[in-house]
Amino acid sequence: MLFRPKKLISIILGAAFAVPMLIAGCGGRVGVGYRVHDGYYGDDHRWDNGEVGYYNRWESDNHRDHRDFRRRPSREQKEYWEWRHNQH
Repeated sequence: MLFRPKKLISIILGAAFAVPMLIAGCGGRVGVGYRVHDGYYGDDHRWDNGEVGYYNRWESDNHRDHRDFRRRPSREQKEYWEWRHNQH
């Protein structure tokens, strides 16, 4: 098999451009830009920067470690929605 430096360079450059986009894409989606259904109150919430602010405040007020809302146990999600609906 012949060594093809042009092909190797293309692969390296492609990876150099693709990896940061994949990492940023995954990191950017977590926590923002999706809808969450609140089954306890029967409504939907857009999980945007405003909701993230409320959620971070809830974590702080309740001395919780930071964790993605979707990974919290349903009991804690219910606690958040109860707290959230009393914030207006």
